[in-house]
This record gives sequence, C-alpha cells and structure tokens, in this order.
Amino acid sequence: MNPVVSASHGSPDHNAYPNALIQTSGFTAQLAANPSYQHVDALAVLGKQQHYRRGELLIREGEVVDALYIVLQGRLRAFLADDAGKELTLGVYGPREHMGEMSLDGKPHSSHVEALEVTTCSVVPHDALLAFIGARPEFALELVGRLIRRARLATEIARSVALTDVYGRLVRLLRQLATAPGPQGERRLSERMTHQAIARQLACSREMVSRLLRDLERGGYIAVKDRWITLLKPLPARW
Repeated sequence: MNPVVSASHGSPDHNAYPNALIQTSGFTAQLAANPSYQHVDALAVLGKQQHYRRGELLIREGEVVDALYIVLQGRLRAFLADDAGKELTLGVYGPREHMGEMSLDGKPHSSHVEALEVTTCSVVPHDALLAFIGARPEFALELVGRLIRRARLATEIARSVALTDVYGRLVRLLRQLATAPGPQGERRLSERMTHQAIARQLACSREMVSRLLRDLERGGYIAVKDRWITLLKPLPARW
C-alpha cells in the first residue's frame, strides 16, 4: 500500500470542549482545561530531532511504536487507508502536538501517520516518556485530557460518516474551515485544498467532491480560484 499525500484542514480545535464540560472537581476540571505546553516543551528536549519529507510515513497502521513523536515544525496527518487507496483523515497535528502515545500499551498503532509537509519532530523513546511521567505525574493527566479530546473527535468522524450523506459532510467541512465573513458576507476557507484532500476528509471519491463543488459553484453558492474556496452565501441544507 502506498498512501497518496494530501493537504488537510488545520489542527484540531483544542477549545472544542470547554471547561464547562466538567466542573465538579480539580481533577475533572483539569481534564477539560486547555492543554498547557510546558511539559511538552520539557519532554521534547529529551528526544532526538528527526526530519521528514512531505508524504513520508512515520508510522504504519499495525506497527508497534516505541516512541512519542512531538511536532516541532510542520504538520502530521493520522489516517486510515484500505488496499484500494481510499483514505479517511482522523486528524492533523501541528507544533507542540504529538503522536505515538496510543502505543504505550504495547499494542500495534491503529492508524497511519504521515508528514503533510516538511516536518521536524522530537522522537522521545517510550522509556524516557515513562520516566518523565514518573517524575512529573501531572503530565499523565494532560495525556489523558488529550486522548479524551481525540476520542471525541473520532466519535464525531464516525457519526458523520455513518449517519450523514456526502453532501452533508461536505457542508459541515466547508463551514468548519470558513473564516470570518468579509465585507460582502463572503467567507473564504482558511487554507487551499485539493479535491482529493477534501475527499479524504469525507471518505468519498474525488469525482463526487468535484461534482458537488462544481454544482455549488454553478448555483452561485461558492467561488473557486487557485484552489481557494469562498462561500458566497449560505449553503443549502440539501442538494
């Protein structure tokens, strides 16, 4: 299997699950709080810097990973892929975010991880990570909080794929990526995306994405120029 590189949307919003979620005790309040990067920065010093080309696979699904990858520069994408090349993006992670902690239990990694662009990571061996947690047990709480947020995101992805049609998933993605309204009410996406990259977000074919975007453009709902998509007016609930 040789996964194809694609662009993707920005890093997951760490404010998506605010403090109001849980406010009953100091422990649960910390789980809901925005993550602090103080411990991540200290942990990154313990690792060895590694550089990855755009599209290079750091982790393959099914591998047993013995290190934590902390992004120093660039972006990583976690995704699933089948033998036919169909992909589903699970998340995109930028500086001070990390991958590989799911393998602390010694089990195989559950997804592929690739570099979306030229990326530098601090690769921290698991034994160093465990020693760090032993010396700073509060970091274990931060890890739990991050894993909870990722589990929530994975649940939302599964719900969207299972219960929403492709057009509904496209509308949701475009709304999520749209920036604040401009002078005429237009909202441009926060980054350029190829049709293939969008398809990988939606778990559908590139041809389906191309057809839907073309129809929306003809209907005057969006404008597309140089891979920049701009929402010109509210998208219809159904198509």
